[in-house]
Amino acid sequence: MQIKKTPTTYDVCIVGSGAGGGTAAYVLTAAGVNVVMLEAGPTWDSAKDSKMLAWPYDSPRRGAANKERAFGEFDGCIGAWDIDGEPYTRAPNQKFDWYRARMLGGRTNHWGRISLRFGPDDFKHKSIDGLGDDWPISYDDIKPYYDNLDRFVGLFGTVENLHNEPDGIFLPPPKPRCYELAIKKAADELNITCIPSRLSILTQPLNGRAACHYCGQCGRGCMTHSNFSSTSVFLPPAVKTGKLTIITGAMAREVVTDENGKATGVSYVNTADGREYTVRSKAVVLAASACESARLMLNSKSSRHPNGLSNSSNQLGKNLTDSTGLAVSGFMPRLLDMPPHNEDGVGGMHMYMPWWLDNKKLDFPRGYHIEIYGGKQMPGYGFGGGLQWMPGSMGGGYGASLKAEYRRYYGSTVGFAGRGEMVPNADCYCEIDPNTVDKYGIPVLRFHWAWGEPEILQAKHMQETFRTIIEHMGGEALGTMPGRDQEYGIEAGGRIIHEAGATRMGADPKSAVLDEWCQAHEAKNVVVCDAGPFVSNADKNCTWTIMALAWRTASHLADEMQKGNI
Repeated sequence: MQIKKTPTTYDVCIVGSGAGGGTAAYVLTAAGVNVVMLEAGPTWDSAKDSKMLAWPYDSPRRGAANKERAFGEFDGCIGAWDIDGEPYTRAPNQKFDWYRARMLGGRTNHWGRISLRFGPDDFKHKSIDGLGDDWPISYDDIKPYYDNLDRFVGLFGTVENLHNEPDGIFLPPPKPRCYELAIKKAADELNITCIPSRLSILTQPLNGRAACHYCGQCGRGCMTHSNFSSTSVFLPPAVKTGKLTIITGAMAREVVTDENGKATGVSYVNTADGREYTVRSKAVVLAASACESARLMLNSKSSRHPNGLSNSSNQLGKNLTDSTGLAVSGFMPRLLDMPPHNEDGVGGMHMYMPWWLDNKKLDFPRGYHIEIYGGKQMPGYGFGGGLQWMPGSMGGGYGASLKAEYRRYYGSTVGFAGRGEMVPNADCYCEIDPNTVDKYGIPVLRFHWAWGEPEILQAKHMQETFRTIIEHMGGEALGTMPGRDQEYGIEAGGRIIHEAGATRMGADPKSAVLDEWCQAHEAKNVVVCDAGPFVSNADKNCTWTIMALAWRTASHLADEMQKGNI
């Protein structure tokens, strides 16, 4: 195959344009670094391309999901667990689903904007309970970069002074909705911590971006740039510097290295013409997502890296984690026949429950937070709204009687979704499948996955807790509680879309791929800026930490380049 090389040698090549890639591009270009960014998907502009104001009946499928958009036809993210021509495989009898975005901004176009800092304990859990490993950095090392995010990106919340739920620099939170007030009352009575959410959605204008107007359709892409995405927040100022070149339709194949094992650029396949190209650069930032970056490094073999880039430790692809997760919804008779009222708000929860218990008194380690939903939200797609499952509902009929049923039951449910911490185990990892390539000829990943006993017991606790809250509110849980034979309903690996750890950081190159600055131990001009470096995957959504860590990593890379060390 003929490989075309670009005539320009850039300072840095970034692979990926999402949370980590966007952050790195913003920080590096602001420091005067000349950057080229490779994105596998097409360009995207939420002001022009989103369907924020489209009605379900604007689609012949009522907005239902399709192959290109797994969360609905109007979803703001071009992505799915299965992409034509881009397979991945699983070890026999094992289940792992890998969600990938193919568009500028990556999975920031999907993310629910839940913006939680990891806490002091999250970086040192081995010292607390003896499980897993401690990070080579502490909360104090990353706190300044969380602060940078708060000031530049913006998020709402309240100061609560909870030890392992660090406060940030918050905008005012939106007021709780009716059903959220009912949940808050029940949580208080059950001694479950329930506080305002922390979401990166603007409730006041910030840095030239407008405040949210409460249409509730954040997941479709925000035309006013009021919620966070890489394309709304990080990429525009980076482009404005004149230091950022973006190449879309560029499927990265491998990191190219010289005879000394140092990166010299990245080869990619142009998805339009199928030809292979190489961009040259003095340093490489991998921010393609935890598993995709691991795949790139595993495929980057050479005489100096025979086992994959910076993989003499054999840790590439290992230590893979995802958040534990499951959901339970319940029918609330007290919410029946509610008079029409305004339940506008952001496209997400206004209240949530951080972890509130002491694991020393439980039969499992680590914790989970609870995301809540319900009320009279605008239907996303389809029809029915689950009316047929409601206790006492006829669930059928037509005409006036059916409309009356809908009006009576609409908004009478609440739901609880748990997102918890998984302890890394040896059974969860990804590797290159020796027999399968994608349509671009690039070897694909094969996943191995098994939840450990801590996660299964945590799932049991989630089920029992959610059902207790529903019953305390005078409601009835919809569906029976799954048993041990069903692992208490825990979602399959990858389904929560919080993969982390496949290029883990650590001080010892014998047990880690990256050092404490997310530099590859065996190729210092390669850094990783996604969730791959995570040593543990806390009971918080990981994007805010991806971006804070990327800000820290990119700042260090810029300093090292300025000093002539890279």
